[in-house]
Amino acid sequence: MDFTSIIQTKLARFSLLEELMGQPGFFDDPRKAAEMTREHRLLGNLLKLWEQFQRQSAELDESRSLLNCGDAEMEEMARGEVARLQQLLPGLEKQVQVAILPPDPLEGRDALLEIRAGTGGDEASLFAADLMRMYSRFAEAQGWRVETMESSPSEVGGFKELVMKVSGEEVFRRLRYESGVHRVQRVPATEAQGRIHTSTATVAVLPESEEVDLEIKADEVRIEVCRSSGAGGQGVNTTDSAVQVMHLPTGIIVRCQDGRSQIKNKEKALTILRSRLLERRQQEEAAKYSAHRRSLIGSGGREEKIRTYNYPQNRVSDHRIELTLYNLDRFMEGDVGAMLDALLEADVQERLAEAGLR
Repeated sequence: MDFTSIIQTKLARFSLLEELMGQPGFFDDPRKAAEMTREHRLLGNLLKLWEQFQRQSAELDESRSLLNCGDAEMEEMARGEVARLQQLLPGLEKQVQVAILPPDPLEGRDALLEIRAGTGGDEASLFAADLMRMYSRFAEAQGWRVETMESSPSEVGGFKELVMKVSGEEVFRRLRYESGVHRVQRVPATEAQGRIHTSTATVAVLPESEEVDLEIKADEVRIEVCRSSGAGGQGVNTTDSAVQVMHLPTGIIVRCQDGRSQIKNKEKALTILRSRLLERRQQEEAAKYSAHRRSLIGSGGREEKIRTYNYPQNRVSDHRIELTLYNLDRFMEGDVGAMLDALLEADVQERLAEAGLR
């Protein structure tokens, strides 16, 4: 495919951004400056890839012209170069295609992971805790930071509900496909007869919302302070630090009690509320196009069963891209990169097809 006209448009935009970034007062609006700087960086990467693709294509044409030059040694060298470049160019072309796609403005954001026990009682809460540990270990391996925003432990050592913030480089871009229902098949520790039980937990991955994304007016929220609940003797019991925030227009309620500081719990609750409202707005916008487009990797809805974790077979299967891996033991220890990469690749391929670039 000839990308020349597209590249010319991108080059004009790149030149304009360079001009704007050199003007006095560019950083007066930090948010706008950050967005334009990121766009400039992405366009610069695209143009470098395009230059490399053009150079290698020209080298291929030159090598092909030497295949019948009459010099045996030169022809042999040319055949080697042709073979090398024919193997190299498709990968470069794909990188150019991906770089041309417009980036999601939210993909560079930090993320909030909400994990809730589903069907299965105590076993579901234990599975929710396993997922929390899995994501935490993957985040640690990526050099990301993990902070628990809110949690509701179960009586057996699991979690009824957990919200954690993951911060780092392109967190939402990597984790966004984890939203949905996760199903586990295994023999619970309390099962005397060795029967396999099926339980579920739901995961919702929300891009962290910033105050500029949407405004929450004071008269739209009701904030209540109450005594935290927790295990006896714990510091969480000693102060009226729990904060519950209700968004009156939508009825969304967020409660935070993990911290001892009422102010910090209020900040966490408002952070979670903003992210949930942003997710709600995204879903409303996506619904307008649902009849036109059904994503290969699913809608990202909390109700959609996306993956099965089968312990007896050491198998993890993602139902959206029909990928099965037989490394569940390592997967649950945070070795989830191959699955996340496959989901990202599937989404990229669908976007390329929609844009007519494949």
